[in-house]
Amino acid sequence: MCEFCSEHGDGKVWYKNAKNYSQDLLSDIQRRKYIAHFLDGTIKDGFETLGRLEALFKRRGKLPDAIKKGMEEQAKREHYGQVLPIEEIRELVMKADTIVRMPCACRWTISHTEVRCCYGVSFSPDAWYKDLDMSYFGKASGEGLETVEREEAIHQMEHLEEKGAVHTIWTMMTPFIGAICNCTLHDCIAMKTLSGIKVDTMARAEYVATVDEKACTGCGLCRDTCQFEAIGDRQDAGNFFAAIDASKCYGCGLCRAACSAEAITLVPR
Repeated sequence: MCEFCSEHGDGKVWYKNAKNYSQDLLSDIQRRKYIAHFLDGTIKDGFETLGRLEALFKRRGKLPDAIKKGMEEQAKREHYGQVLPIEEIRELVMKADTIVRMPCACRWTISHTEVRCCYGVSFSPDAWYKDLDMSYFGKASGEGLETVEREEAIHQMEHLEEKGAVHTIWTMMTPFIGAICNCTLHDCIAMKTLSGIKVDTMARAEYVATVDEKACTGCGLCRDTCQFEAIGDRQDAGNFFAAIDASKCYGCGLCRAACSAEAITLVPR
């Protein structure tokens, strides 16, 4: 059982524990303050910090252990993510009371481009996202939060996956879960932090990809799709097969979707 499941799961996978979406957590004053300053305090400041640390990483080849540990511990306390395959996303969305689609704060911070691939999910009438300062996107309070029905939200996320998006859930001061993001390695601050300076601000899915070599054609589509460099080749008797490194796999399912031979499945990690 993962660390978060042990601490926040009450014997379940932590994101299936109803307490982690509860009104009791949302009523916490400190959490409300955190959400109100989230875009400036976590996203904008986070990108500025990432830029400085990338320069340090390039000079030294690694971050000092104290900095790395501090960043990871802060992420787990405040804004921590986990990869989920689309099946788990569907299950979560279908239980939500309300869902809004909003601009991606990461893309806006990088290029002031509005891409709507982030979703606020609320499991109580008092939605957490009403406290977000939408002026960050040049919008009035409440503007830019587009209400969508459950099935439509799932359909939109499936379409984003077809374009290479990885589905992740996020805490707004752990353990409260409020957001689903659908992003890529080049656009997401968490994934850029993971790949650029080797700091873990998001967890792997509870699943891992596996290959059926009897069905695998060795075409390489899965390798080209993987954003975590978890897929290589294995040669046997002149034939090539996809080889998945479970320690690098995040269980997002993009390789599975790319495989026309249906040779890849997700199994419990």
